[in-house]
Amino acid sequence: MKVLILGATGRTGRHLVSETLKLGFEINVLIRDKSKLPAYPPAVSVFEGTPLVQADLVKAMQDCDAILSSLNISSTSDFPWAKLRTPKDFLSASMKNIIATAGELNIKRIIITTAWGVNETKKDIPFWFRWLIEHSNISYPYRDHEVQEELLKRSNLDWTAVRPTGLTNSTKIRDVVVSLNNSPKPGLAVSRQNVARFMVDCLKNNLYVKESPVVS
Repeated sequence: MKVLILGATGRTGRHLVSETLKLGFEINVLIRDKSKLPAYPPAVSVFEGTPLVQADLVKAMQDCDAILSSLNISSTSDFPWAKLRTPKDFLSASMKNIIATAGELNIKRIIITTAWGVNETKKDIPFWFRWLIEHSNISYPYRDHEVQEELLKRSNLDWTAVRPTGLTNSTKIRDVVVSLNNSPKPGLAVSRQNVARFMVDCLKNNLYVKESPVVS
């Protein structure tokens, strides 16, 4: 299998690359700056560009069977009011291009990360976190994650929108708790590495197609 990974230089994306390599898959990555990449084995092909440009996606998606994406709207720091580095509609604008290109190239499977607290799960998150989303720059990625999910729902793709709870950098391997319709009630945190492992497992075993599991 050949997989396109979007967001490969990010904190979750780096784990996606390493976890996918463990399965022996071929990998394409699309990044803005090749100089930011670590030294990858020959199984990884690097394409320079952005998902905001469909022509860049066409090159990176050639001969791929599936897409894994941990794209997000980035800011200058983790401070909730930090200045944004990407456009406010980066996720939805990218997703429109991804869906169009996948249709042209006959790619059906896509697995992305969004977040716990988008769409119907907004009511399930703690009050203080809901307030923070509504009153800080965190609102922009959450709103665009919602648009991104709606675009997938209206598409012909076999999609999975993975909604992590609070992301950590722990490297401890754990089985994730998967919650649908707030059952079982999710925990407050999950590591980026375990999110990546879960996404790759969804790809390998074709799990949670056209569903939005919360993982913690």
